[in-house]
Amino acid sequence: MNRQLNFILILCYFILNTGSTFAQTNKNNNTTFIKAGKLFDSENGKILSDYIVKIERNRITEVGKNISIPAGANIIDLSDFTVMPGLIDGHTHLMTLDNLNDDQPMAGKLLFEGDALRVLRGSKRAKSWLETGFTTVRDLGDSGPFLDVALKRAINEGTVVGPRMFVSGPIIISEGGQVAGLMNKYRTVISDEYTIVRSVDDAINSVRVHVNNGADIIKICANNSPNNTSLTIDEMKAIVKMAHRYGKKVTAHATTNLAVWEAVTAGVDGIEHGYQISDTTLVLMAKKAVVLVPTDISEPLFHKLYDIIDFKWDREKNMKRAKGRYKDRLQRAIKAGVTIVTGSDNYLDLEMPQGEAAKNILIAYEEEGMKPLDILKSSTYLSAKFMGKENEFGVLKEGTFADIIAVKGDIEKDFSNAIYDVVFVMKNGKVYVEKE
Repeated sequence: MNRQLNFILILCYFILNTGSTFAQTNKNNNTTFIKAGKLFDSENGKILSDYIVKIERNRITEVGKNISIPAGANIIDLSDFTVMPGLIDGHTHLMTLDNLNDDQPMAGKLLFEGDALRVLRGSKRAKSWLETGFTTVRDLGDSGPFLDVALKRAINEGTVVGPRMFVSGPIIISEGGQVAGLMNKYRTVISDEYTIVRSVDDAINSVRVHVNNGADIIKICANNSPNNTSLTIDEMKAIVKMAHRYGKKVTAHATTNLAVWEAVTAGVDGIEHGYQISDTTLVLMAKKAVVLVPTDISEPLFHKLYDIIDFKWDREKNMKRAKGRYKDRLQRAIKAGVTIVTGSDNYLDLEMPQGEAAKNILIAYEEEGMKPLDILKSSTYLSAKFMGKENEFGVLKEGTFADIIAVKGDIEKDFSNAIYDVVFVMKNGKVYVEKE
């Protein structure tokens, strides 16, 4: 008995002393100082020089030039680089990767892929977004029956590696979804991929279902191309009213001017794509503070796409026409005072890591006349503000999560190269990428 008691006492002494030492070590390691040669002030859209970012655990506690760094502190020296908030991709589909040469890519997802395989593949794609510098994404449907919620939970609990996710669940849409040519007797297979609305009552209840299942934002289709049907204004108004009641914003897939106008009239908070928008509709968007998420294609991705599909017509003429339309719409939106939020809508298999392909959206904006610092502001602070999270991420200031990246090169004068040369990625205070 005495030997047993002695053993217990010794064990307790060991645990207490080891615990005390561990706590002290933990305390020392919980504070990190980042030395930034240049720092992007995303809220004001400007570059600052020789700043220090102090991080405690997973939050930024101080940002400034004259921060005292104690001897023996944990220092990350990024003096040769530009430090900025983690990028935000405002329009992703992590559970989807379509083959460009498949005439019916939707069939594979709905009939053959299965939920478990989609989430596993989605987790790999999520990791590629994070490693490319996107520490947050908005995932907007094409994700099965709330598979995006499942992936978000897995990332948050550390089961898999990926960016912060803000998710919509299935897209709320009118009869037929976005599946073209589906025979009537098989139409029930789309009920897991979309939430089908057939009345105002359906519209109201669809929001309840989404909120109950963990959606952060409500995504609707104001027009569900390639099909011709669409939600009515009354249905969209009911969705918006119910979503706002629960503190959720509504964003609308809308490609035609009519679809954009109806969605904005119904009270949505954001427009995805907006390929065709008149000046009067843009004025209405600006007046109602509705953001635009242009999901354009960069010239390098156009060439990649042409190669994959073996495009046999005049590539330069085709690309010039498309890019001209993109640029015209984007510049008119900026001139009208519409807030631009960046989003890749990257769901095509372009034979490269999905995060790398998604980064091309930033290049597309530069090609269309946006200035580099304006692009960065749209893909950090303004994106976070649209989500109501500008005090949590998208900006480097006291109290925000330590979502931080660094790039090599001149981000203002050589944007297209520097934005791809990511040397450091931290999310929530943990380092995921660190290169010399």
